[in-house]
Amino acid sequence: MNIVEKRADGFHNIETVFYPIAWCDVLEAVENTRFSKGEEKVHLSLSGLEVAGNSQDNLLIKTYTLLDEMYSLPPLLMHIHKAIPMGAGLGGGSANAAFFIKMMNEKFSLNIAIHQQKKIAAQLGSDCAFFIDNKAVFAQNTGSVFSESDVRLAHYYAVVVYPNVHSNTAKAYQNCTPAVPTKRIPHILKQDSGTWKNELNNDFESILFAQYPQIKKTKETLYLHGAVYAAMSGSGSAVFGLFKKEVDTTALNFDSQYLVWQGKLF
Repeated sequence: MNIVEKRADGFHNIETVFYPIAWCDVLEAVENTRFSKGEEKVHLSLSGLEVAGNSQDNLLIKTYTLLDEMYSLPPLLMHIHKAIPMGAGLGGGSANAAFFIKMMNEKFSLNIAIHQQKKIAAQLGSDCAFFIDNKAVFAQNTGSVFSESDVRLAHYYAVVVYPNVHSNTAKAYQNCTPAVPTKRIPHILKQDSGTWKNELNNDFESILFAQYPQIKKTKETLYLHGAVYAAMSGSGSAVFGLFKKEVDTTALNFDSQYLVWQGKLF
């Protein structure tokens, strides 16, 4: 990820690639047949990994509220089983918002065109619209302007490690030094993957590695065990490694508090 410049509105322009993986939360939504006038129209329950804050402030509630204003949704009971850790740079909350839009569109025959689904998702977060198509894209601006990426990783296995560190994205941006890269990401990705280690960087790493040495060590461990390429995901703290074959993740000897996911890319 390249942090290119700070904008006049206080946000930052970036360059990065978003690539989907199959690590997912579980989302359920059913009509609340026992709804009574005066109640909240939507109730959200949670299980799985800890979710900080009040459940009623969850991005999924905001997504429901926005769709309800536009399409008058029925009262719902919603449940999230959280498998993707928060503060990991993996877009779990954004994915839930986008897939909820798609779910409501199908469940209640709202007939929302794809381009309109993306517009709705974009109101909820810079990366939310990515998950509507859920295909690899080159992202620019605040991470909200997408163009097709020709990177193909289907022959790789990905190992993603969450080193039990909650990364604060706002603080990470406060400590960054924006700079225009000498070589853009799409050009690097066209090169042999063996060159990526030395040329494809994440600008957030220098910030978080100094504060959390365990993140740096996680990346080093993935390389030590044969990763073709490894990097922190977004603003962290999860680190991913690309491998040419399936990995015995127990041999990586990560701390028991770490979360490790592995899957074949598509």
